[in-house]
Amino acid sequence: MGIKSDSWIRRMAAEHKMIEPFEPSQVRRVNDQPIVSYGTSSYGYDVRCADEFKIFTNINSSIVDPKNFDDGSFVDVKSDVCIIPPNSFALARTVEYFRIPRDVLTICLGKSTYARCGIIVNVTPLEPEWEGHVTLEFSNTTPLPAKIYAHEGVAQMLFLGADEVCETSYRDRGGKYQGQTGVVVPRT
Repeated sequence: MGIKSDSWIRRMAAEHKMIEPFEPSQVRRVNDQPIVSYGTSSYGYDVRCADEFKIFTNINSSIVDPKNFDDGSFVDVKSDVCIIPPNSFALARTVEYFRIPRDVLTICLGKSTYARCGIIVNVTPLEPEWEGHVTLEFSNTTPLPAKIYAHEGVAQMLFLGADEVCETSYRDRGGKYQGQTGVVVPRT
């Protein structure tokens, strides 16, 4: 299994619409203002965060239960920034829509700009033939409020090519998050 390069990422985006919308290079400035970078890097793709957020709240005194999730556990926010309370958590989604090839596993890692501020990004692997907007999980590990910027880079996707094609893909088994759009909460 090997990691895929920038030329492979560009080719797959152009020929197979693996990433839409797609940026073929690194974008570091918009309207001459510095941003947290996004786009194609040497061996990955830096994704952007959309402007839709679900921020955890305890206003309804819910219990977080992955088998019986209460949507009242979140406050929905649509904004160019998201303020995550101290020691709290928020969900968001990527601007980009992904179509993962059958012989590829995609791993997501947080960008150092956010990690150095105590903001951890968690995303489970994107399995072969999964498609959709990626739901991003942000943890604010600090005792201070933390800011996430929409439409800027938040995490990097790494594409790992398999030595052989899997027998059963995510699509084949009818995965419950297949084709997701928007910010998706836990499903059972």
